[in-house]
Amino acid sequence: MILSGKEIEAQLNKGIHISPFTKEQLNPNSYNLRLHNELMTYDKDVLDMRVPNPTSKLIIPEEGLLLEPNKLYLGRTVEKTFTDKYVPMLEGRSSIGRLGLFIHVTAGFGDVGFNGFWTLEIFCVQPIRIYPNVEICQIFYHSIEGDYDLYKSGKYQNNEGIQPSLLYKDFAG
Repeated sequence: MILSGKEIEAQLNKGIHISPFTKEQLNPNSYNLRLHNELMTYDKDVLDMRVPNPTSKLIIPEEGLLLEPNKLYLGRTVEKTFTDKYVPMLEGRSSIGRLGLFIHVTAGFGDVGFNGFWTLEIFCVQPIRIYPNVEICQIFYHSIEGDYDLYKSGKYQNNEGIQPSLLYKDFAG
């Protein structure tokens, strides 16, 4: 089952935490999350899964930033979320997708217990100007059945900003 917007609001500060929360961003069955003003890009054209890949940060000015096609940008949400009761899912907003802007390449599925900002894998079909604080995606919540363990991964839990891939840690040991 997917929670309704009214149930998301009823669960605030109980089973669901969204900070900051603004009622105007609440939808019938989701909540819009905004794009932070910081982006990250990888410095090399060829990436290696087994090692940390160097990155650079970009700031999205108020007048916007033009994104290039066929380049991966990592961003993050303004809002920090946490739930120990539901499975969080992230999807792009249809208005964003209709401009050829993808906000997650593959990682729209969250784990019950995840606490942090959502890192966005931003990719565009054609050049597009983006702006900070735009409502770029939406989070929605599924109920979960059966016994479960909370997400506790040391890689991405309790993050404080954009996180590049930490897959290389899976190769250690």
